Amino acid sequence: MKQTRQPRRRAPLLGRQPIGIAFVTPYAVFLAAIFAYPLGIAVYMSFFDWFFAAPGAVVDRPFVGFANYAAVFTDPAILRSFLNIAVFLVINVPLTVVLSLGLASALNAAIPFRTFFRVSFYVPYVTASVAVVGVWLFLFNSDGMVNSVLGPLAPDPSWLVNSTLAMPVVAVFVTWKQLGFFILLYLAALQNVPKELYESAAVDGASRLRSFWTVTVPGVRPATTLVVLLATITGANLFTEPYLLTGGGGPNGASASPVLVMYQRGIEQGQAGLAAAIGMVLVIGTLVISLINRRLLERD
Repeated sequence: MKQTRQPRRRAPLLGRQPIGIAFVTPYAVFLAAIFAYPLGIAVYMSFFDWFFAAPGAVVDRPFVGFANYAAVFTDPAILRSFLNIAVFLVINVPLTVVLSLGLASALNAAIPFRTFFRVSFYVPYVTASVAVVGVWLFLFNSDGMVNSVLGPLAPDPSWLVNSTLAMPVVAVFVTWKQLGFFILLYLAALQNVPKELYESAAVDGASRLRSFWTVTVPGVRPATTLVVLLATITGANLFTEPYLLTGGGGPNGASASPVLVMYQRGIEQGQAGLAAAIGMVLVIGTLVISLINRRLLERD
């Protein structure tokens, strides 16, 4: 007996859950308008001798190919800004992970004034950078409180005008300012670590330090991955802190970041095409570093 073939049912145009598409569409439009479209414009600008002009003005923006990218890898000031951000990340990311995890573990325990300390660590994160920078300038100026305490041990030239110490001071400042946010991430992750693991470690005779390394650190590994990624991305976009603390990346570009150089070249000097090329190199570099960090932290 010949069987009749049943016609295949075509999937609905909007899928099986059209209500999901309805909820996702506004956010997709937001991403396209705020991120994808400007990124595409930046890629386009990076291949032209682009500069900003008055609306309606007829300007000539010639195609220059990879000349802007060649300038990125040959300009000493731009190369130094990338080296500066590498120094920043080497200091900031490990310091952020160690301090935020250690302080979160301490604040997760039953200690006196725990709520007060949690709020205290979070206050710098929600305080405007302009207000906090004034305090750090008072502390690290040549006649500031830190040099007064150190006396003859104080560096000369002083911290923020020292080509060797300027970027490390900026890295420490950013670590301190953002510490509260990462402490909250670790506090949330610590709630998911089973208490039975600590009890089992204590029964086996493990010390507190041993329990920390064998239970806490593996238990919060997903949070550590997130903290490293966020700290790396935030550091790559560094702008406000060197702009305010060192007067625009001084001394002599020792604390200039790629984003700060983009502002100087694109807005102040009108080289928008070169600034776009710097941004593209920065985006690609940040993605590569983030993927490497993720692979290293998530592997067994």
